[in-house]
Amino acid sequence: MSIKILFQSRKSLFEAPGGDTIQLHKTKEYLEKLGLQIDISIELEPDLSGYDMVHIFNLMRGQETLLQVLNAKKQNKKVALSTIYGLYTEFDKKARGGKAQKIFKYLNPYQIEYVKVIARAVFGNEFHLGTISVLFRGYYKTLKKICEHVDVFLPNSNTEMDRIIRDFKLQSPKFVNVPNAVDVALFKDDVVISEKYAHLEGCVLSAARIEGRKCQLELVQALKGSPYKLVLVGKAAKYHQKYYDLIKEEAGDNVVFIEHLTQEELVQLYKLSKVHALVSWMETPGLSSLEAGIMGANVVITDKGDTRAYFEDMAFYCEPDDVQSIRNAIDKAYAAAPNAELKKKIIENYTWENTAKATLAGYKMILDFNN
Repeated sequence: MSIKILFQSRKSLFEAPGGDTIQLHKTKEYLEKLGLQIDISIELEPDLSGYDMVHIFNLMRGQETLLQVLNAKKQNKKVALSTIYGLYTEFDKKARGGKAQKIFKYLNPYQIEYVKVIARAVFGNEFHLGTISVLFRGYYKTLKKICEHVDVFLPNSNTEMDRIIRDFKLQSPKFVNVPNAVDVALFKDDVVISEKYAHLEGCVLSAARIEGRKCQLELVQALKGSPYKLVLVGKAAKYHQKYYDLIKEEAGDNVVFIEHLTQEELVQLYKLSKVHALVSWMETPGLSSLEAGIMGANVVITDKGDTRAYFEDMAFYCEPDDVQSIRNAIDKAYAAAPNAELKKKIIENYTWENTAKATLAGYKMILDFNN
């Protein structure tokens, strides 16, 4: 298949990797297995000659995405967008803390995101042409303009697409539900457990970047004085070192901190864990929850975002800001047998092979694959 596509994303894609980084790289890997040619760029206005179309990741990063979309249109290229769209308004207004929360309490969701763009430019060295565009246009108008120029949307769930249609008042947009996924070649039962990690068997695991919206502090508080061993795997996100330090101060002897693991090591911890907890204010749906589920751990999550679209009634739900709710969910999950139905559902539906096939179906909506 002689289709050549340019993947584009935020400027900080590699220096501050996240779930969108994994999604981009894995989608590339498995599309290439289907015969497509894929390159990656974080430039705002690259030369697109030689490419059949562009595939852009992350609607939330309007300061980059709009210029990338307009650049594609200027060069007569079709645009697919992996939206990864989920506002953190509830966290910003209720739990962020500090001066920011006091200010955000009086702002609407898009005004909050506008302030964040300014903060990234001032404090995070993220000032570029796209930043200027958002500052003049406004955050909401930037995202709406992006949506108006996208040829096919590739959300991670139908509920995510419902939000986009509602928020930006779209009329019958083309879209394909492209699931987030796990690598079944890596996350499999016959993993060999190293002696280094054997003592963590039966733990409660939480694998995620350490940041306020992931609610690791509440998780630590919920399990303080409990019989559970809690293992937190992840580094402090940018600007969240103080939050990480606060968690360490709060943590009892039953908490183990691991800043970094290879994927092969992480598979071992998933296998050893009894429960995986990701009690965020927003997930679409949370890669680590899928990875834990396929390895046989019971999953504790919140229903904020698109988690129910993936896990239905096969997970244990809690409120992210309610310590007792978190503890109750973990108690129930720990006492329950591993959920074979969840594992089966993930294997059948949430693999990168399926992601690549769905993505290709989206491309076929807007490209002539017969030439």
